[in-house]
Amino acid sequence: MAQPSNTFDSYDAKGIREDLSNVIHDISPEETPFYSSLKKTKASNTYHEWQTDSLRASAANAHIEGDATTAEARVATVRLGNYTQIFKNAVVIPDTDEGLDKAGRSAEMAYQVLKIAKEQKLDIEKALFANNAYVAGNATTARELAGLGAYVTTNTANVGSGGAEPTGSVPGATARTNGTQTVFTQADFDTVMQAIWVAGGKADTVYLNSFQMNLALGFSGNNNQRSTVQAGDQKVVKSLDVYVTPWGTVEFMPHRECQGRDVYILDNDMFEVAVLRPTKNTELAKTGDNTTRQVLTELTLVSKNEAASGLVADCTTS
Repeated sequence: MAQPSNTFDSYDAKGIREDLSNVIHDISPEETPFYSSLKKTKASNTYHEWQTDSLRASAANAHIEGDATTAEARVATVRLGNYTQIFKNAVVIPDTDEGLDKAGRSAEMAYQVLKIAKEQKLDIEKALFANNAYVAGNATTARELAGLGAYVTTNTANVGSGGAEPTGSVPGATARTNGTQTVFTQADFDTVMQAIWVAGGKADTVYLNSFQMNLALGFSGNNNQRSTVQAGDQKVVKSLDVYVTPWGTVEFMPHRECQGRDVYILDNDMFEVAVLRPTKNTELAKTGDNTTRQVLTELTLVSKNEAASGLVADCTTS
């Protein structure tokens, strides 16, 4: 078939309006399960401190009538600390931009500020999981908080050859040394769960990346469920949401920001975020024909007692 002679079609026409959807599609991950789950407390200094303590081991305790009382030797609390880290992002928009008719958002500044606020939360989540010692900072060096890798040291398994727990007597001051990587196993996981229980901890959440999660799906036991349901709607269910052991019950939380080589088994109640400056969206002074807005948060990680948690370290990631 062919067009009639002199047909004026859409290829010849001028001034046709573009067809641009008024929706912006963004699938970027924005979940921050660890940061969002932690209790927020107040910091009043850039070096935030707290104390930990423990009971002595149980002992025989029987005395004769009328016996003179002798006081037991007591051990002082342990004083710990972490430095606050400043998380800061900004966006600059020419003032002309606010007058433009744009698809997908009515105001460019509001849209961009929302984006950088989400991105900053991801930065915070990443810092909390980092194997990073704290940095006190100075006029030329930014302060940095110590992440989980510098605190979780008591209950660990699978530490590879050449690897080592943080050295020194001040938790948070040094990072863990990575070792040769080996495969994440159920035996290592159960070893850490038992060690946490012996120490008195009550682990509730396991944070691990997608590769380690796939290995965990292969753990033996009733927790590994595969079933086919309804003949007309064949479906295979393969999930591991809750893992029940004699040492406690934990929820598996696949996580994008934790280091792939580390599987953290945490008692979330034993961690907090101490906030020196809550997240604030501020318009900065004008320096020309533009508007600048800043999103800033200052906080640190509080490890109230790391012996309540554990780590399977140095796991292979492929």
